[in-house]
Amino acid sequence: MTVNAIEKAAVEIPWMNELESIYDSMVEWRRYLHQYPELSYEESKTSAFIEDKLKSFGITDIRTNVGGFGIVAVIHGGKPGKTVALRADFDALPIDEETDVPYKSKVPGVMHACGHDGHTATLLGVAKVLYHHRKELAGNVVLIHQPAEENPPGGAQAMIKDGCLEGVDVVLGTHLWSALPIGTIGYHKGYFMAASDYINIKIQGKGGHGSAPQYSIDAVAVASQVVNQLQLIVSREVDPQKAAVVTIGKFQAGVAHNVIADTAFLEGTVRTFDETVRQKVKTELTNIVEKVCSAFHAEATVEYRFGYPAVYNHEKETALFKKTMDRTFEDKTIVEIAPQMGGEDFSYYLKEVPGTFWFTGAGNPDLEADYPHHHPKFNFDERVMLIAGKAFLSMVHQYLCSSGDKRLTEESNG
Repeated sequence: MTVNAIEKAAVEIPWMNELESIYDSMVEWRRYLHQYPELSYEESKTSAFIEDKLKSFGITDIRTNVGGFGIVAVIHGGKPGKTVALRADFDALPIDEETDVPYKSKVPGVMHACGHDGHTATLLGVAKVLYHHRKELAGNVVLIHQPAEENPPGGAQAMIKDGCLEGVDVVLGTHLWSALPIGTIGYHKGYFMAASDYINIKIQGKGGHGSAPQYSIDAVAVASQVVNQLQLIVSREVDPQKAAVVTIGKFQAGVAHNVIADTAFLEGTVRTFDETVRQKVKTELTNIVEKVCSAFHAEATVEYRFGYPAVYNHEKETALFKKTMDRTFEDKTIVEIAPQMGGEDFSYYLKEVPGTFWFTGAGNPDLEADYPHHHPKFNFDERVMLIAGKAFLSMVHQYLCSSGDKRLTEESNG
């Protein structure tokens, strides 16, 4: 299916297609943010840019510095009803950009390599349309512009503590996803993205000359055994019908070719969905490291840091999303995809209120926009912002417009 076909497939919501009239502005906003990215917890200029745009639309109920540089804006509908929250994150990554686009990052060592610039531009476009039609809404829309998604503990927890979800009945979010082709929307009920935990291991041996290993405790040899044994956790300790990943991504040791290393440092990540599995992996990992090191007369220090919990999409809200998207776009663009092992701090919102999180396909090899997220050549087909924006608008219409098809809500409850 072509993107043009998708854009024309929207149901008859009178203000849905207004998004197309401001598409050029959305692209402009996205490209500005892409050129001036800011790292997690440093997004002061990005936050000011978002505030400026929201005010220019006429939105006045705006809170700044929410949980850091976060922004919460409220669009009050003309009639009472539910409150729907829409979230977009806006931090960048410590990566040198290697694309050749004219809007390439102007900040050395920092780039938007995960699409957060597109998330922000999409939500700004949605905000402008919704504010123009605020009197038609039976309820309120809360716009959550979140900092620091990329760097645990993340911005979601802090924004929640600062009250961003007060009075919210449902929360919705999307990620522009280069692994899915443009024109595809991927959803999944239940566990959708994994809990992401951090491992830091120090192995203390006893250094010495490479020609006399009998007088040393080789930290490299011990650490190698640790890495090998950790792979047995998933294959032999975790129920094979439940998912888990243990990855050691960093191994540092040694100073010279003929010196036995005194210490070795390992860093890695653990990904799980089930909380019981998550706790078991932590226990088994710590036990293996300590026992292996003890067997070779080395000492171990293990830091196991819990990161974001798993993203769990609520069944009723996800069913309503699927039915609404089927009605909004042609059927075959809506695909149930497998759970992903990546992490997302949108999970914290879903622990507080019902909601759902989905992927909006953004990949297009013809534009060299099919590199994975966090790659220095990452980019996306900007037309995805129209699709993601229309998905948001359609969901708001379903929840807050009295003219919406209430049968969808009733069917999703059943």
